[in-house]
Amino acid sequence: MTDRNKLLFLQLALLLGVCYFFFFFGLGAFGLTGADEPRYAQIAREMLSRHDWIVPTLNGAPWLEKPALLYWKMMNSYAIFGVSDWAARIPAAFHATAVVFGIFFFMRRFRFASELDAAMIAASSAGMIGFGRGASTDMLVSAPFALAMMCWWTWRQTNKKLWLLIFYGLLGVGALAKGPVAPALAVLVVGAYAVLRRDGKIFVRSLSLIGFLLFFAIVLPWYLAVQHQVPQFFRVFFIEHNFERFGTNLYQHSQPFWYYIPVFLLATVPWTLFAVPALIDAGRNAWKRWRIDSRSTNPEPTTVDSNADDGLPSFLFIWIIVPIVFFSISRAKLPGYILPSIPAAALLTADYVHRLKAIPRLLTSFHALLCAVLMVGALMAPFAMMKVQPPSYMGIFMAVTGGVIAFMVLLMVRREGARVLHFVTLVPTILAVAFLLRPAAATIDRTQSARPINQRLAELGVDATETVASFNVKRQVAYGLDFYRNQPISHYEQEGPLDLPSGVPSGKHVVVAKEGSLGAVQAAVGNRQVLPIGTFPPQHLEFFQVSAAK
Repeated sequence: MTDRNKLLFLQLALLLGVCYFFFFFGLGAFGLTGADEPRYAQIAREMLSRHDWIVPTLNGAPWLEKPALLYWKMMNSYAIFGVSDWAARIPAAFHATAVVFGIFFFMRRFRFASELDAAMIAASSAGMIGFGRGASTDMLVSAPFALAMMCWWTWRQTNKKLWLLIFYGLLGVGALAKGPVAPALAVLVVGAYAVLRRDGKIFVRSLSLIGFLLFFAIVLPWYLAVQHQVPQFFRVFFIEHNFERFGTNLYQHSQPFWYYIPVFLLATVPWTLFAVPALIDAGRNAWKRWRIDSRSTNPEPTTVDSNADDGLPSFLFIWIIVPIVFFSISRAKLPGYILPSIPAAALLTADYVHRLKAIPRLLTSFHALLCAVLMVGALMAPFAMMKVQPPSYMGIFMAVTGGVIAFMVLLMVRREGARVLHFVTLVPTILAVAFLLRPAAATIDRTQSARPINQRLAELGVDATETVASFNVKRQVAYGLDFYRNQPISHYEQEGPLDLPSGVPSGKHVVVAKEGSLGAVQAAVGNRQVLPIGTFPPQHLEFFQVSAAK
């Protein structure tokens, strides 16, 4: 084995370990959070129990909000590992790992010697870690989209049709994950790059009949099959959950236009202070290049960019900006929507850092401070979730820890330069994630997940077959109990926002309600007997036993 192959093996082994820690380690440290995770996990469970690979259902009713790729992967995970919350998160972890390794080999080809930096930056970015550990569709559409864009650039540089076909195939996978968003973003990115280079042939040459056939061969079988079995699929999925979600506030996810600026800054932590100047530098150079091309009477050839400026930073700049602008226009805004921008930000940041002859002292200082804030923020998280002030000794510990982290990062980067930047930055990131997955995990579980609520119900003698309803609680509580109890959770509010069975059960049941809801529960059930049976203080909940209707 040559020295170069040995180095490659060591790099891949290191990268595999980093991906395992950030994406797979402690996947079950706390239960499913939010509304999407338990909902998607339950849909996959129902599909598996019916051996149905076509129609997603929630509580037996068709659920047509998303395509089936996530559910298929969860079903496979359940078949191998059993039904559990951590098994539901494995598909996203694998997709995040695939992106990181894709970035490594992409940069190895086009920016040799910066490949490990780029992969480490991607793996340790907050957006990648957060969504790479979630049982949701965001990573499952972002990963194939990111790999597709890297394949498109490889085709552009090498002119090998195979890469273009892989590009189309990956967009098909993205369309199976979340619908038309992946191909739509790809069209916008490639089109914007063609406009920037003042060369429409870039876009035209990207069109491939075989590529379209491959795309539709991947996408159409499931879309046609589900439309055949559920005739309302086209209306519900395309009209309501794509066009109306984009153009209206139908699903109440409205945010200000500038919403994705802070989201992007947070998603690139701890690399934000390098990602921002990298983005500004690439934007400035793209603008200069556009103006030069606009004045030139002899534009350069359109097939392959020159070696002096291959156009990669400009392409990455557009790749980052397009999803941000696109979803800023959308009326519905959620943090995961711009996840497709984060791999490009990692690539651009690594390229920028690799080109720096020396890291400015001021930038190094602020980066060290950000690393310290990251660690202190992780230490503060449990107290923030419990809404209590940390004790004085904990405040001192946080201050000392932040100071040590900042000093270590500042000292090492100033002494060794950019070559140790990603390793030094990994230390506080790993420590912060490890703290959240171990000492803080129990608090996160108690305050954010329905798993301990179900455990509390078991402690109170509510067995797995007893009917449970919810009243005036957050969506994640109702959906979480739906998964952890594996039964439909009735929703007292007849016109509530949940896609769960509505109404008060006629039989004897337990209702999970917001603290202080005894009077409201009694009013909802009329003259039926209501007995308080327990509480769950971490999420301000009460449990009541309701007698059967007479």
